[in-house]
Amino acid sequence: MHTQEQLLSGIRIEDNGVPIYVQLREQFLRAMGAGVLKPGDQMPTMRQVAVAFRIDLNTVRHAYDELERAGAVVLIRGRGSFVAEPPAALQGADHDAEAERLARQVLATAAAAGVDPLVLASKITALAAAKEEVQ
Repeated sequence: MHTQEQLLSGIRIEDNGVPIYVQLREQFLRAMGAGVLKPGDQMPTMRQVAVAFRIDLNTVRHAYDELERAGAVVLIRGRGSFVAEPPAALQGADHDAEAERLARQVLATAAAAGVDPLVLASKITALAAAKEEVQ
């Protein structure tokens, strides 16, 4: 389990042209993917994030709203935001369609960042293999 301070200390907001809410969203998603944030963990409050990075509360709200729309977090009024349980594994045609959608999205993101798609595919394969070894 993480502490709010540990989690926030690992987040970096950069002046690189990427909107701040996108930077927050992506870094929270990475923390979830890496297991730093686990299902059921409470997220820092929006106010904590805004104060920690001296950014507008609406910017943080935008990031959290996108995380909620993506199904990564659940917002519970009066209690806070929590990392959502992962969805059940897709099967058959639904699985293939979602894999195709995600692959296209990742390729577009890589192209926008100037990353060679074949190098990216190699990295993804290596990360997936390492994750399988751990499990």
